[in-house]
This record gives sequence, structure tokens and C-alpha cells, in this order.
Amino acid sequence: MKQDSLRNAAYTVDCEDYVHVIKFNPFDSGDACSLIAYGGNNYVVVGTCRFQEEDVEVEGIQYKTLRTFHHGIRVDAIAWSPESRLDALPPQIRFCTAASDKKLRLFTSDLHDKNEYKTFDGHSDYVNDLVFAPKEGQEIASVSDDHTCRVWDLEGNEKACFGLRSPGMSVCWHPEDEFKLMVAEKNGTIQFYDLITHQAILSLDCEQTPLMSADWCLKNTLKIGAVAGSDWLIWNISCSSYPQDKRPVHVDQARLFRWSRVNEHLFATIGYPGKATTQLLIHHLGHPQPILTGTAAVGSGLTWHRTLPLCAVGGDHKIFFWVTEM
Repeated sequence: MKQDSLRNAAYTVDCEDYVHVIKFNPFDSGDACSLIAYGGNNYVVVGTCRFQEEDVEVEGIQYKTLRTFHHGIRVDAIAWSPESRLDALPPQIRFCTAASDKKLRLFTSDLHDKNEYKTFDGHSDYVNDLVFAPKEGQEIASVSDDHTCRVWDLEGNEKACFGLRSPGMSVCWHPEDEFKLMVAEKNGTIQFYDLITHQAILSLDCEQTPLMSADWCLKNTLKIGAVAGSDWLIWNISCSSYPQDKRPVHVDQARLFRWSRVNEHLFATIGYPGKATTQLLIHHLGHPQPILTGTAAVGSGLTWHRTLPLCAVGGDHKIFFWVTEM
């Protein structure tokens, strides 16, 4: 765990396997450390991180594995529950995964004796993304190649199912309005659904395909970002259903888009795993060029820290962390 030169990752953590997906807990867990989960070929590891950017007594990064959960199959997506608390007695860890067998798995653990998981069946094709309701965490939404977005309760009962016109690639829950859901489809449309009426209330159009990933900006909920083809695109939903801004970024094709959680002008994109070494790009809307290009031969997954301008990407037996300026 060392501080590398400028364009390399600021910090790295060694892992036992290829990291397919990685996710910082976006919710406050009641602890000074940040919860992070990453998924490999048949397990999920939950750990904590603390960085010198937030604590002068830390040298670089302080990483600790809390628990390894046997998964039995490759992990494709991870979502954290807002009910995960490290300051509770006993602590509670709760997260949900999507796997290559088209099932969701809800894990609940007290990091000691209680380790449970439930399997949710219903999707007939690969699940690309999932998210917990942000306030109470009592529902989970998932999107799939089977052209549906489904909403589940914590027992695995299906509460709603929205038919899509193409594979669902990303799903986001409005951070303040728990009855609004955003679903991004591969055909380039982004739909917003009202969970009370089960109706689509707004639609955005990329005007290009394939849309691979979209994200809702938590710092300014009028902003939506996505990657489609080799471009990133930004919308202001109060102005137009067409992108306000777009730029080509990844030569082959862009794979993931994630907004920073601390700055509405900051976001990151990555290309396809294993194509090029300049995989991770961090962008600032005030700058014509990316403000940081990550040069490690990184793999997959992309996640921002809850309170720092720091993002993490999975790789081959490694997690890479990049820090940028605000």
C-alpha cells in the first residue's frame, strides 16, 4: 500500500482474486471509516477504509477486511443498504448482489454469528444494476437484460415491474423523493417512473447507442449523466430532454459513468476492462479535457467515496484508488 507517482493510482489494496465490481457505501454508517464492498468470482469482501486526506494520523490508506462472504458465483453488481451501521450494537451489514445466474442475493450480517442471505428469483436474464431505497432501505430496484425494472421488498416479493423497450443498464433512486426511480436503457432512453402511480413521468434521449451506464447527480438532482458509444453526455432535466453537453472520451467504448458525491461538476468514466491502460478518466465540467487519467491496467467497477473527491476501480487482484482536486 504505497503512494504512487501522479498518474498512477494514489493507493492500492491487494485482493485475492480479480475484482469484478466495487462499491463504497454511499450512506453514513456511523463510523469514521468508510465501508467498501467488492466482488470476485465467488465471494464478496466487506472492508473499511480511511485515508490520509481525512485523517492526518493515517499514512496513505488504512484498509481492513471485516468479513468475506461466500457467494458461489461471479458477482456482477453490489448495492448497499442504508441500514448498514457500524455504530450499532451489534453492528449490521446489509447489501444486495446481482450474479451471473440472474438472481439477487440479500446478505445481512452482524459480523459475528448472524450471517443470512435470501435469494430473489424473477429476472429471466442478466441483472445489470440494483439499488436500495435510500431513506428506509426497505425496497430494492433492479434492471435486467430481460427488458424489465423490478422493485422488491426485503423478503424477495415483487412489488412492481416496469416493462422496458430494451435491456435495463442502470437504475437510480431519487435521493430525496422516495417515489421516483430513474431507469436507463441500452437503446439510449432514460425514463423516470413514479412508484405510486407506476407511470413514466419523464423521458430523456441520448440520440445514440448503446447507452451502457447512467447516474443521478446527488449534489444537483436536476443533473443526469451517462455514457453511450464512446461519449459522455450530461442533461439538465429542467431544460431539455436532449443532452446539454457531450464529448467523446473512450476510443473503443465507454462502460461506466459515476458522479462524484461531493461536487456536482466532477464525474468519472471508464472504458472496457482490459482494452487500454488509460482506462479511468476523471472529468470536471469546467475543463475541456479530463483532469485526471488513470494509467493502471484496471479492470471493472467504479465508485466514489461518500465525502472525498476519491474514486476506486477494481482490477486483477487489486483495488486502485485515485484522489483528485475539488
